[in-house]
Amino acid sequence: MNTEQFRHAMSRLGAAVNVITTAGPAGRHGMTASAVCSVTDSPPTMLVCMNRRSGSHQRFRDNGNLCVNVLAGHHQALSARFATPADAATRFDHELWTTLVTGAPVLEDASAALDCRISQISDVGTHSVFFCEVVGVSTAAQPGGLVWFDRAYHALGAG
Repeated sequence: MNTEQFRHAMSRLGAAVNVITTAGPAGRHGMTASAVCSVTDSPPTMLVCMNRRSGSHQRFRDNGNLCVNVLAGHHQALSARFATPADAATRFDHELWTTLVTGAPVLEDASAALDCRISQISDVGTHSVFFCEVVGVSTAAQPGGLVWFDRAYHALGAG
């Protein structure tokens, strides 16, 4: 098996599309990610996987917080903007943002937003796995989701 075979197989594993944000001494920053999942509900903990070569990586480490903004179907353009390095300066200019506990940006109309403190970081291969204790949550009144499957967006439910 080679890297391309693995990537092709993983493209068939549907995943929620999220914008991961942070704010603090290293500044405000965000990126699109699908390598996100829950770990345990006691204490509420999530994990976020991030490539160590990413320009975002050190900012998240330095700030020590992040918010997982779970996107709805109407957020495809937002997802693309947060995935494109050329748009870094204007990523936060188009939507309404607020904060919960940590100060990380929270997308006001996210399907769900999970505000976290990074509690542990483990390096595996090319990536860091951020284990994050959830300290604040908000959810949209209308459920809906955006997933990435077979290298394309797919909207779920309302949104």
